[in-house]
Parts: sequence; structure tokens; C-alpha cells
Amino acid sequence: MHYVYLLENIENKNWYIGFTENIKRRLFEHNNGRGGRTTRIGKSWKMIYCEVYLNKEDAVGREKFLKGGSGRKYLKKQLTHYLKNIE
Repeated sequence: MHYVYLLENIENKNWYIGFTENIKRRLFEHNNGRGGRTTRIGKSWKMIYCEVYLNKEDAVGREKFLKGGSGRKYLKKQLTHYLKNIE
């Protein structure tokens, strides 16, 4: 399985989008300074969105889409109720 995920920094509400084959391990890495450059800055991340794919290429394509403008709009629409509750 391949996971595309959205993390939110608990402290500053920044988002991080990524993909992995092991979602639990990857979240642990992000929260322990072993993630990407962006996630090493703040180590208080929680997962707020996740999609699962059978094919790695599909997951990579979806990650690229979600990182773009249309993808971020899509995520904001999908997470409308969540985002209202944190404002």
C-alpha cells in the first residue's frame, strides 16, 4: 500500500504533504526530526488527511497534484469542517 498524507503542525498550523509505504513509521520520523527539511523545523505534527493507493505511481501523481494550487483548493474543500473548528 502507498499512502498520500497531509500533516498539520500543531504549533503554527503549517501543512506538509507527502507519501510513504509505512504511514506510522513516517509520522514517527516527522515528529522525531527525521522527516524532510520542512518537518524538521517544527516537530509537532499530526495527520489530518490520508489517501491509500495500490500503485506507487498513482500515489506519487496524487502527491504532486495535492502540492499544487488546485490540489490545495481540493484539500481545503475536503477539510471544510475541520478547518472551521480550528479557527
